[in-house]
Amino acid sequence: MKMDQKQYGKYVQQKMPKSPLGLDMVKAFVIGGLICCVGQGFLDLYTALGAEQEAAGSWVCVTMVALGVLLTAFGVYDRIARHGGAGTLVPITGFANAVASPALEFKTEGYITGTAVKMFTIAGPVIVYGIVASVVYGVALMLLG
Repeated sequence: MKMDQKQYGKYVQQKMPKSPLGLDMVKAFVIGGLICCVGQGFLDLYTALGAEQEAAGSWVCVTMVALGVLLTAFGVYDRIARHGGAGTLVPITGFANAVASPALEFKTEGYITGTAVKMFTIAGPVIVYGIVASVVYGVALMLLG
């Protein structure tokens, strides 16, 4: 049975399970919101403990990344992501998960050729484009006074 690309595309569409888009969006919104509420809770905690707003914000980032990596290491983040979809990808914990998952998956290949290489496969482009955007923003700010 030979199929061209259009026929194959139709075949795949027929066989694919239908996703309840509305429910998926609600779940992503709720779970993403809960993650943000946890971050806000840490911000409130750190400011209540006497940290200045900027320092507290930095501590929240560190805490949320560490929490994302820990939850990924114990397999909990993937179970949350199964239900929350994009709601778990957007917060900073999603970035931590995206970096930690490949590192854990390929650790058997060694620290350099497995963990480090796979970890930076995801993080590398984000870091590069983040730095480039920062430079462009800085130059634009400098030129505009």
